[in-house]
Amino acid sequence: MPNPRLAARYAKSLIDLAVEKNSLEDTLADIKYLDSICRNSREFTTVLRSPVIHADKKLDIINAVVGDSLKPLAQAFVKLLVNKGREENLPEIAHAFIQQYKEMKNIRTVKLTTAAPASAALKESVMAKVSAAMPGATIELVEEVKEELIGGFVLQLDDKLFDASIRRDLNDVKAQFRKNIYVMDLR
Repeated sequence: MPNPRLAARYAKSLIDLAVEKNSLEDTLADIKYLDSICRNSREFTTVLRSPVIHADKKLDIINAVVGDSLKPLAQAFVKLLVNKGREENLPEIAHAFIQQYKEMKNIRTVKLTTAAPASAALKESVMAKVSAAMPGATIELVEEVKEELIGGFVLQLDDKLFDASIRRDLNDVKAQFRKNIYVMDLR
């Protein structure tokens, strides 16, 4: 069961330890690697969350999957999670670590969703507008293509959403026709 408070605490502890050991960037790379494994392999996540598989077997499986690609700090952290019985929270902890790192470094993620792959000019324009709105922040652009938008784009930054898609325009027109504000009620 996801536990965001636990994930935030473990992530914060790992960040503090990585800063103390002066290996924050290496640890970030390792945690991003673990996060991508968790997101891309449902079987791996299922193994982590399985109450039937014993802890030492889980550690062997994790070591077999990641091999020697993790630095000592990340390896020790994963071993600690398994020893404490918290390996099932590894995907949430990895996500929380990445989010806390971005907060610490003032990195803002902007999600641009378009109906077709975005042109370089559109990306440049979006980056310029967002950078002007948030001076001092580093902007990270994440692109997604959804054909159901028909045209236009949707821009998402934190909890703000700017929808300039054709789909939204069509839905607005559809709502106006349903409301039919031009016909008076006759009795």
